[in-house]
Amino acid sequence: MNDIVINAVLSLSALGVAAAVILYFVAQRFKVIEDPRIDQVNELLPGANCGGCGYAGCRQFAEAIVKNESLEDMNCPVGGDESMKEIASLLGLEVEEQLKMIAVVRCNGTFNNAPEKVQYDGPASCEFEHNLAAGSSGCPNGCLGLGDCVESCNFDAIYINDERGIPEVSEKNCVACGACVEACPRNIIELRPKGKKDRRVFVSCVNTEKGGPAKKNCSVACIGCGKCVKTCPFDAITMENNLATIDPEKCKLCRKCAPVCPTGAILEANFPMRKPKEGQEQSDKPVDKQIELKHTTTVLMYPEVPKPAKKAAPKKDTPNDTQKQSKTDQGGKEA
Repeated sequence: MNDIVINAVLSLSALGVAAAVILYFVAQRFKVIEDPRIDQVNELLPGANCGGCGYAGCRQFAEAIVKNESLEDMNCPVGGDESMKEIASLLGLEVEEQLKMIAVVRCNGTFNNAPEKVQYDGPASCEFEHNLAAGSSGCPNGCLGLGDCVESCNFDAIYINDERGIPEVSEKNCVACGACVEACPRNIIELRPKGKKDRRVFVSCVNTEKGGPAKKNCSVACIGCGKCVKTCPFDAITMENNLATIDPEKCKLCRKCAPVCPTGAILEANFPMRKPKEGQEQSDKPVDKQIELKHTTTVLMYPEVPKPAKKAAPKKDTPNDTQKQSKTDQGGKEA
């Protein structure tokens, strides 16, 4: 009995040793040596794992940097230029400064501008409503206001303004990761350069319908009139599919386009109040209307669109007036 136990123990020990030797040689044969610089680069990244760099997470981004041995077309929107400069110094590479970007909501279909025509009764998801209907205002391209962009943001940089019914972006918290851009089913949110002194001009509309239907659903919709295109001296505005678009690279922030827009679809962010023209008093007629958004330093300026004057209806002659006129004519003839 003792011999059987001893033989079993020796056999199992021999099998264990043989398996260990085999595993050792297999591990040595297929061993992958990881570059220690990957861990060093990963420590310099913010660890947000937001995907704004184009990779699944910060670790994958660090691996791509070390593997490519170049920082060209590489950028961490959360860490910004500071993180990229530290990585460049560590690896002995050169890096170019990137333009600071920010998410911009290109829709101004608030409760006042785009009144509710129908009531949506379903899951609180923009993706679901987008596939189901045009929206409560009737605009097939406008913001649905159900907050898919808010849920996608990991930095509390976007929220739904309950008074206006559309999302607003906090310049302080936005890192331009692009999560809200991907989450919006109507492609209303885009990343644009912050601009000098955080000032920028953009068309706050993505509706491609013609002027009549667009204006019917939203009073501040772009109607494709082309006045802004003709006014811009830098060819920064193009018109395509009944919609004007401002190129931020060509735009010089001259602000000549906003006043000529008949619907007020062009918005100006963080600009000072316009000075009244010569001979015009400040209290005569406001040129701009400033709205300071909640929880953010952004100040949007909306052009004051003059309403067309109503023509006085022609005065109709009443029967009494006709009788008086005939008596006057008769009196004149008798005289």
